[in-house]
Amino acid sequence: MMRRFCSVLLCIAMILSLAGCRKEAEAEPTDDSRFVIGFSQVGSESDWRIANTKSMTETFSNDPRYKFVMENARQKQENQFASVRRFILDGVDLILIAPTIEEGWQTVLQEVHDAGIPVIIMDRSVAVWDDNLFLTNIGSDFLGQGKKAADWLNKETKGDDQVNILHLQGTIGATAQIMRTKALEDAVAEHDNWVVTEQLYGDFTEAKAYEVMTEFLRTNTDIDVLYSENDNMTFGAMRAFDEAGITYGKGGQVKIITFDATKEALQYCMDGKIDLCVECNPLFGPQIKDLIAQYRKGEEIPKHVYVDEKVFTSADLDQALIDAREY
Repeated sequence: MMRRFCSVLLCIAMILSLAGCRKEAEAEPTDDSRFVIGFSQVGSESDWRIANTKSMTETFSNDPRYKFVMENARQKQENQFASVRRFILDGVDLILIAPTIEEGWQTVLQEVHDAGIPVIIMDRSVAVWDDNLFLTNIGSDFLGQGKKAADWLNKETKGDDQVNILHLQGTIGATAQIMRTKALEDAVAEHDNWVVTEQLYGDFTEAKAYEVMTEFLRTNTDIDVLYSENDNMTFGAMRAFDEAGITYGKGGQVKIITFDATKEALQYCMDGKIDLCVECNPLFGPQIKDLIAQYRKGEEIPKHVYVDEKVFTSADLDQALIDAREY
């Protein structure tokens, strides 16, 4: 009888102990307590994009207050639409979109708006008739970047005879392509001696740029300036120049203007192979986090936020600066 009584006491003690453990576990934060962000990233087409993705994931994934869900659209807008609709069904708290191109977003953003989910557009922009469909648009001043490049080229070619510019374009319809193209075309219209001899489609990738440049250089080598809308396309063009025996950079036949200012491009710039790097800063994860915090507090946030960016020539660079670069 005494043994049975002790066994009963032991069982009661174990039950109480387990109940205590359950109570303690319930006090810990769960996934349901976190602010859930669905992120539709356009792809991984360039070093810039990879750095941008890293900035976003490190900013939110390391913070226990957030649950960060990212889907890679692989440069296809239809994949982004599918991702956004999944986020709606999952009932996320906020949706981030880095759009492939500007057009075509009205319907899906209206669906998000109807579901009561706030949206932040990042990097590129969207062309919608109602800008109440998103909270804010954060990214680069792409038109300003192109104007900086044109101002530099104006100083470099003042007094020159005809300047033949080869224009290497990124994804057609993307904000970066639209605005960097506009800046160049506006500048050409203001300079009687500037001529865009060709616009080649490089899709922001090194492989595509190498392909189209190799084909172009088989019959066309009269180039004074390469205006390339991102670093990866520039690297492909440089490889094509090397194979065609065309010199570039300081003292070369072709002046190179490139956009992004990744670590590799800045190294080429300091070494005299690229003349001008126009920065496109991908590290705006922390800024987006701040904007979300402001929104959650009920504070008003700007409709458009630009990130800080610079331009670089070899005179602006040293090895320590390049080695410390995060992208």
